[in-house]
Amino acid sequence: MDPFVYQYAIGGLVFVVGLVYAFRQGYVGLSGRPLLTLLAMVGGLACFAALQGWLEYGDMASRPAVPYDGDPLPDRRIGTPLDYGVMIGYFVAILAVGTFFGRGQKSTKDFFFGGQRFSWWLIAFSLVATTIGSYSFVKYSQIAFQHGTASSQTYFNDWFWLPLLLFGWLPILYFSRITSIPEYFERRFSRRARQVATWLLLVYLVGYVGVNLFTMGTALHHLLGWSIPNAALLVGTISAIYVTFGGQTSVIMTDLLQGVMLLATGLVILVLGMDHLGGADAFWEHLPRGHRTAFGNFNTDPDYNAVGIFWQDAIAGSAMFYFLNQGMAMRFMAARSVREGRRAAASVLLVLMPIAAVVVASGGWVGKALTEAGVLPPDLPADRVFYVTAELLAQPGVFGLIMAALTAALMSTVDTLITAIAAIVVNDVYRPTRPQAPESELLKVARVSSVAVTLIGLALVPVFMSFKSIYAAHGAFTAAVTPPLVVALLFGVFWRRFTPAAAVWTLVAGTAAVAASIVWPELVAPFAHGVPEDPTADGLRQYKFTRALYGLTVCAVIGVAVTLFTRPRALDTLRGLVWGTVADAIRRYKGAPGAETESAWATTAVALRAGDDDPSDPDTGLPLATLTRPLADALAAAPGDLLYVTDARVWLGGLRSAHVKVAAVTDASEPRLDLPQSAWEDAVAPHRATRPFRVKRLY
Repeated sequence: MDPFVYQYAIGGLVFVVGLVYAFRQGYVGLSGRPLLTLLAMVGGLACFAALQGWLEYGDMASRPAVPYDGDPLPDRRIGTPLDYGVMIGYFVAILAVGTFFGRGQKSTKDFFFGGQRFSWWLIAFSLVATTIGSYSFVKYSQIAFQHGTASSQTYFNDWFWLPLLLFGWLPILYFSRITSIPEYFERRFSRRARQVATWLLLVYLVGYVGVNLFTMGTALHHLLGWSIPNAALLVGTISAIYVTFGGQTSVIMTDLLQGVMLLATGLVILVLGMDHLGGADAFWEHLPRGHRTAFGNFNTDPDYNAVGIFWQDAIAGSAMFYFLNQGMAMRFMAARSVREGRRAAASVLLVLMPIAAVVVASGGWVGKALTEAGVLPPDLPADRVFYVTAELLAQPGVFGLIMAALTAALMSTVDTLITAIAAIVVNDVYRPTRPQAPESELLKVARVSSVAVTLIGLALVPVFMSFKSIYAAHGAFTAAVTPPLVVALLFGVFWRRFTPAAAVWTLVAGTAAVAASIVWPELVAPFAHGVPEDPTADGLRQYKFTRALYGLTVCAVIGVAVTLFTRPRALDTLRGLVWGTVADAIRRYKGAPGAETESAWATTAVALRAGDDDPSDPDTGLPLATLTRPLADALAAAPGDLLYVTDARVWLGGLRSAHVKVAAVTDASEPRLDLPQSAWEDAVAPHRATRPFRVKRLY
């Protein structure tokens, strides 16, 4: 079967379903702003289809392979003392940035969500650093060397989910004020569903930490010759330190730096490779035509097949990553508004992710072109290609900077996962047993759990070392653990009839069914689309990618069957938690009716309310502020509205900002916003008290 047709037929169906939901809620339409949104959604999908179609079917010139006549590559430590000095300096810089921006964490909202204050571009770069995380450079350079541009398949298929994410899940996630994904399961279904989802998510996230620490160890093993467990221990410790002190603000700010480094590094390797080969045309034509296709073989290779990767990665993996990954949810919740969260998600999927596909695979593509041009030996081990290629192309010191960027990739996903697991431990394990625990106690638990999860992840490294490659370990793991959670959440959000009993059965029985397929892999065979058995594999390693389709199908059947025979919850109890009820979620979020709109920016003076006892709104927990009539008129604001006030320096991205609720409007003639003490401390730098600030009305 043609993999392009297969994936766009099924992925396109997911996309159309999302557009239907968006149309019924007025987000997309046939006129005005909804029409522009519709054109943007369809145009984005058309761009990806055109690019992948050209790669798959385009007529391309190729150059004959050139024999290699050099010496075999020595098996030695890579790099010079200068390179290692640059790497150490980078470690120190990351620790300094993380601990500096993590100062002043006063609550779990600050620790986990950074105060919901950041601009879309800051969230977007942080999301890229998370997405192209610890396994990406090593994993995708190896796949790119073996299979070429088919390695980009993972990054180009996320757009199928965008309408459901932007217009279905994201506003519910943001306005419901949930602090963790399991909390949503309780509010949508039941306490039992939350308990089951908590432990399944912890398995997923802790296992993900283990995969990433395994990758850390592998990378530093090739660079320094250290053992994989000891190398993983070093970088895992550094990540745990700044996350433990600073929480989500530390993660976002360090990931901003690392995201820029990652994008720059991959592009530098690609440019240096093209220059070494004589230009972009020479590089492209030295790649064999089979290395310039959008997809790998459909079903002939059990270790890398397009059908399995589609179900494991584009469907189960992407849905899990964008809808259920606690780390991604915390990124979206850290945005200053839903609009900023949507901008971040759309820019990541449409612009930054295609760039990321090039970045993470550039070492493998360039390495393959260099072997075809006779510059490197054809028997170059695929798991070493990134390091060998980078060292060949870069000067001492520059190579160290490239390796520092690789280390950034190694750390950027782990820091997100550590904070995500800490959030679940605090909000879904500890807080229910200690509902009256003060914020200081919860912060302590968050920090202790951040250290503990790092240690557990290190203990899992030997388990993942048993797989043939990092790609295989990651794919097998996600295909096995994601289907029950994905089906339960998507049914819960987009099918109002889906019942609490069905959710629990989907999670428990679905997990049992997937576990049974590990013991008896032949259960997956009817869903494998003809992918042959691997005679060297058993259990989790057999049908490692197509197990995702098996799991999704079984879980969906269980969910539908149980729903048809059990009683659903009344819609009035689900308002604000399911599609089509965003207005109810806004009402709870704001404490008054509202809409997904924002005012234009207004510039004003900000003053500290003298003698204020720092009151907060009982519905939202936000500080109560007053504003003068001219500012209220400029913002079309009234008592009960929410305001976002921020330092006028746009490049800060919201680091100095606060959300407040309007308590009253005064008759003073000058435009001014009077803030209570807590909001003043968040928004106003000591040396900028007399400078103008920017204010926006939300919802």
